[in-house]
Amino acid sequence: MHIGMRNRLLDNAPLLRIVVCMIIGIIIAHYVALPVSMLPVLIGMVVIALLLWKYKYMQSLSILLCFLFMGMFLMQRQHTMPDNSQTTTSIDRSKTYFMQQREKLLIRFSDNGINGDAYAVVAAMSLGDKSALTHNLKDTYSVSGASHVLALSGLHLGIIYMLFSLFLPRRRWPALSQLVIILFIWAFVFLVGMSVSVVRSAVMLTVYGLLSIGNRDKMSINALAFTAIVMLMWNPSWLFDVGFQMSFMAVLAILLFVPLFEDVFSAEYLMEHRWIKRIWGLVTVSCSAQLGVAPLIAFYFGRFSTYFLLTNFIVIPAAMVILWLSIVVLVFPSLAYILLYIVQLLNEALNRIAAIPGASIDGLHPSVLQVVLVYILIICSYLLIERIKPIVGWRASR
Repeated sequence: MHIGMRNRLLDNAPLLRIVVCMIIGIIIAHYVALPVSMLPVLIGMVVIALLLWKYKYMQSLSILLCFLFMGMFLMQRQHTMPDNSQTTTSIDRSKTYFMQQREKLLIRFSDNGINGDAYAVVAAMSLGDKSALTHNLKDTYSVSGASHVLALSGLHLGIIYMLFSLFLPRRRWPALSQLVIILFIWAFVFLVGMSVSVVRSAVMLTVYGLLSIGNRDKMSINALAFTAIVMLMWNPSWLFDVGFQMSFMAVLAILLFVPLFEDVFSAEYLMEHRWIKRIWGLVTVSCSAQLGVAPLIAFYFGRFSTYFLLTNFIVIPAAMVILWLSIVVLVFPSLAYILLYIVQLLNEALNRIAAIPGASIDGLHPSVLQVVLVYILIICSYLLIERIKPIVGWRASR
């Protein structure tokens, strides 16, 4: 049992240990003024790791220390770099061009009769522009537990990925189709302003697309860890971004806990009852994601939405329809009234949920230590379930 658990968490996700060491290094260098440059230390540790090639465990430990020092070096370098040193003129011009294109698309929405709160929701969901969101609208989405659909993330890019997949010959030219989809995804990332959560999702989808060409395990903790390593090497300060933290914790919780929830029903039962499978799938993803981000939401926003599960049954299908219709309306403006009607229905439904007594628990102000302890409790609960599954005969259903 112990070996099986270890294999699942560590042996099948070696990059998880690496990214944890890098994160620890970044945190140390962020809060502690290091007395010496970490670059010579990092180089020395790399040399030591290479010299220990005959000693497996010692070399493994030295590799982890390499990434610990790398995190410290990256954060130390970040502190010494000028504010404008990470962007070049060409990138600035590209971002300006895409922002101009986004403004043109936003104008097309407003010119076609989509205005008020409906325009604010469409602009936020489809193009990442949250400037039109009013305080009341933000509060309604927050209380009801639907704020995540207003911030572009993996949900939105996943929908766009599926949409492009429908129109490209993936079976006939899988490699070419994946490359085209990836290019479209990254064009969209530039179009919506390259927020941290969108970049994370794009990197994940890029890894997913490339691995799918070779029919490998596409969505895994290892892929998530690789995404974190790439992003933190590019900008270690992203570690302290709220969107980065919530995005990664949500995906990590989904990867860990969805398989546990799915094992509640046998694979045969779910195959015979397709509607139960779809409903249970939405429940498992929603509960897992909420488990991953709830401590962070309480810490940063002081709130916990009690009806998040009911809300997700409404907003996730609605977000899919709104995203698809937004693209359709840009091509066929005469269909804008359908998009307007659906967004108005969504806003009304969320208003009703937010008005239910006890829709949210406010005034939560956990400390950093309390948040860490909650996550430790969640991890321990996961490990405990993994350990007792063979004892109680809880077999994997996949």
